[in-house]
Amino acid sequence: MARKPNPYLASLLHDDDEPSEIQSRSERVRPSALLRRETALARVQSGEVKQVTQLHLDPKRVRIWPGNARIYAQLTEERCSDLIDSLIAENGQKVPAIVRRVTDDPTYDYEVIAGTRRHWSISWLRQHSYPDMQFVAQVMTLDDEAAFRLADIENRARQDISDIERARNYAQAVKQYYEGKQKRMAERLRVSEGWLSKMLQVARIPDNILQAFSSLETIQLKPAYALARELDDTHALKRVTAKARVIAREQQELYARGELPIPSSDVLRRLMDAATSPSQKTLVAPIVIQSRLGRPALSVQSTNRQGVTIRLHAGSGATNEELLQALNKALSELDATGRGIHR
Repeated sequence: MARKPNPYLASLLHDDDEPSEIQSRSERVRPSALLRRETALARVQSGEVKQVTQLHLDPKRVRIWPGNARIYAQLTEERCSDLIDSLIAENGQKVPAIVRRVTDDPTYDYEVIAGTRRHWSISWLRQHSYPDMQFVAQVMTLDDEAAFRLADIENRARQDISDIERARNYAQAVKQYYEGKQKRMAERLRVSEGWLSKMLQVARIPDNILQAFSSLETIQLKPAYALARELDDTHALKRVTAKARVIAREQQELYARGELPIPSSDVLRRLMDAATSPSQKTLVAPIVIQSRLGRPALSVQSTNRQGVTIRLHAGSGATNEELLQALNKALSELDATGRGIHR
């Protein structure tokens, strides 16, 4: 087990005026150098500076901290292929994970705070022709709230963690570490309260609806938030859940045939359509405004509680003034059928 001192600590203990080999012992040991060393050591002992130890570990002795956003069970060779290739090419792990000591389970010595994919990839490599590959980690002393913030900072830079995973991680954290106070959590994470509120709303989307999607990574925050808001209505929730079951079966059949899955955008469109009650659908009539050349210039794509989606068609030949007139006409028709933005 190799140990490596923290570079920051080493720099604190380093004498800026390093003596040459020909200097005498009395010349090397100057009062100013001793004072600097004593001051640095005093800072370490007081806790102002903590030494961070870097270890080479057997991943079997390291568990995953449950407060991490990433779902370890969903990691696969495919999802970690880029990291696996990098570990092989560089002959080991160059960027250490962050772990903390475990005292409540004799099976493990540490748990991963940040570096879940690295742990999974090293474990996989040890089982596939690289038995000597070591899990490199820095040991830190952290309480749960500090561990959550540290993991969140690292995860924000990772594009392979889905918005759903992060949203559910936030929903758990706001209860465990912030007493359910969103404002306090937003301040600690240095994010906007509005953005955090959307994440917590998305976290409420049930698993049986998420199963309609081929992968969690394909679900983006903005459309997921629109769907989550629709699910506040009990009747809409039942309709969306039923539609999700149908789509999930279709996805399984496509997978069995080796065909591409239904795209996330199509799944969302079908679920949002299911959220609309039959009585509302009878009121919906397509609104298309023609240009003077008889081509579609403007059309209403959708209407819901979040607003109205308008499409301006390319190649219609309509001028800006005509498009403005078409917009006013479309808004008037929406108001007349009770679908306007002021309803």
